Amino acid sequence: MAMEEDMARLALQETRLQFDSFNSAVALDIGLRLKTLIESRGKKAAIDIQLAGHALFCHAMQGSTPANMDWVRRKRNVVMRFHKSSYAVGFDMKKNNFVLAERYGLDSKEFVAAGGAFPVRLRGSGVVGTIAISGLPEREDHSVIVEVLCDLLGQNLDELALGEA
Repeated sequence: MAMEEDMARLALQETRLQFDSFNSAVALDIGLRLKTLIESRGKKAAIDIQLAGHALFCHAMQGSTPANMDWVRRKRNVVMRFHKSSYAVGFDMKKNNFVLAERYGLDSKEFVAAGGAFPVRLRGSGVVGTIAISGLPEREDHSVIVEVLCDLLGQNLDELALGEA
């Protein structure tokens, strides 16, 4: 039952956390908010925000590693392929008992359905970019992005946050 509840909440997040416009100033704001929130929790991560394949914000926090940026890239690829958060794709895989390589022929060196990449969706247009982080446990990677987007977009975090794992 918890998986079904999480999947419903993930779909609600993607429906409600949409933008009217998105540009480098918005990406910078989100990136700095993510950095500040992660640091306030005493953690570290790599952060990457892209619009149409163009990097608008990229920061590797002190203590993150090149592996974190590779995870970001692979998560971002999942979002751009499926137009859903990487965490939602991971839940879909678990629920339907498949792996990306077998079902879609996707190389695990290029795609990973782990939490931490979220679609930048423009109202009325669709997915135009990604917000991705790596360095925390995957549920927390995902949840930090949602927390920042709720604050920025004026959405109620209590209605959109995932429950405890």
